[in-house]
Amino acid sequence: MENIITSKDNPVIKLYQKLSSSKKERLQYGLFVLEGLRIVEDALKEDSGITHLILTKKAEEKFGEQLFQADLRDTRTIVVSNELGNKIASTDTTQGVFAICRIPHDRGVSTLLSDNGRYIVLFGLQDPGNVGMIIRTADALGIDGVIMSGSCDLYSPKVIRSTMGSVFRMKIALENDADKLFSALDEKNVVTSAAVIDKDAVPVTECSFSGSQAVFIGNEGNGLPHDIASRCTRKVIIPMQGNINSLNAAMAAGILMWELKK
Repeated sequence: MENIITSKDNPVIKLYQKLSSSKKERLQYGLFVLEGLRIVEDALKEDSGITHLILTKKAEEKFGEQLFQADLRDTRTIVVSNELGNKIASTDTTQGVFAICRIPHDRGVSTLLSDNGRYIVLFGLQDPGNVGMIIRTADALGIDGVIMSGSCDLYSPKVIRSTMGSVFRMKIALENDADKLFSALDEKNVVTSAAVIDKDAVPVTECSFSGSQAVFIGNEGNGLPHDIASRCTRKVIIPMQGNINSLNAAMAAGILMWELKK
């Protein structure tokens, strides 16, 4: 084990901070960061390409034994002072467990799709917490894949943290070109449903979801753009009986995915 690192000018620490704060740097290096015992363990369990494992002295003493049971042959492990760990942390009460991880090769939409598959399309979502929670819920409900289009950075620390490790288990495709997205879905005969607030939309509880299906969820504030909704096979709505006419995007996605899998 190396000596305890105390300087924020250490090359690995400088790289970690760059990746933590900048999408541009993440794309340039093809790397992203993790923070927290559970998500680092999930990444190690799923063999997700961890290049560096960073532990504070306190974390090494507390969690080192269980973490070092993983295959770390391709992983460089460093120990930093507790003070330095607090400086690089993005949470208020850090566990002192950090990692740098390779971004997987882009998965195209076509490679994601299969016969009778169930998919959720996140179109223009910008809240990292919502995106992470939807991915986590999709994992829990057995959805076959998540497609992201024009949404926030999948590899931002907030999204990754919100997935609670599901980012390593879910099949996720990125396609920001709407024409290419619909072309891939049409080619595989995927029935597309636009989740909207529209008097002409079909209540999701009355929909048949046989065959391959994809449900589009739109931006938190503005919903799905009209032109995108109109390109979908049908429009669906979650029937509500209370005093509001819309739901949080993650909550709405959870209900729609539940209906998809019924």
